[in-house]
Amino acid sequence: MRYLHTMVRVRDLDASLRFYCDLLGLEEVSRSESPQGRFTLVFLCAPGDRDLAR
Repeated sequence: MRYLHTMVRVRDLDASLRFYCDLLGLEEVSRSESPQGRFTLVFLCAPGDRDLAR
């Protein structure tokens, strides 16, 4: 599947990941925390698209 990326700001990362991963079936590809602890970047992809996400 080909798609563009998007960014979503959330307050509750755990609840958001439950929705995107458990309900929609996306997979977490990587995660990085900001040095100041102000935000976390989580990259998700559709099943089978892991190689395309990098």
